[in-house]
Amino acid sequence: MGGRMERRAFLGAAGAAAAGLAANAAAQEAAGKGLKIIGIATSPRKGKTTAAAVQACLDAAKAVGPTIDAELIELAGMSIPGQVAAGLPLEPGQKDDFPGLVPRLTDPKVAGILVGSPVYFGNMSFLCKAFLDRCIAFRKQGFALSGKVAGIVAVGGARNGGQETTVASIQAALLSQEMVVVGTGRPTGRTGATLWSNKGDIAADEFGLATAKDLGRRVAEVAMRLAAAKG
Repeated sequence: MGGRMERRAFLGAAGAAAAGLAANAAAQEAAGKGLKIIGIATSPRKGKTTAAAVQACLDAAKAVGPTIDAELIELAGMSIPGQVAAGLPLEPGQKDDFPGLVPRLTDPKVAGILVGSPVYFGNMSFLCKAFLDRCIAFRKQGFALSGKVAGIVAVGGARNGGQETTVASIQAALLSQEMVVVGTGRPTGRTGATLWSNKGDIAADEFGLATAKDLGRRVAEVAMRLAAAKG
């Protein structure tokens, strides 16, 4: 009799655990519906290695759940005057493309934002700096980016070409926006994705691409968990 009762208790506990796992999986899947991850490539050169690295992150993010959407935005070719962040006016005839980015980034469906930059002298590109400076507009809008998950991608011309310092610099700006800044997670476990552009190609950088995939996955997973927590 005792054995039967123990077996029934074991089966009951196992069934409850399985039901809990199923419910958790269903909750995560539901949380992923309608979520969007945006990748911003801030290289002044369109369609090059920074864009490819950010796209690798986005592909990994989409693989987390079939209902997750992803979009790559390249700032190459855009005019983002940095002086506006300091309250200075545009120059006569100067174009400003930043206002067009505002509704795309503050869309409630956007749960995660990846920012990618090439490395220039151990830091971000001028276009990335101008973009981040202009993001002061979001702070003035009641911290419109608050709670969104952020991940950083840096592409350098050498294996140790300043990627880590570039990642840290961009992270500092996004932390000031009350964003949830994450690293690559397991198994690479880095503060951000760091890739080597060897003669203008990242395809052979297996380690760097692994960090990009881990970062994209991590951003999507955390975004889904936060969405599930909000109900």
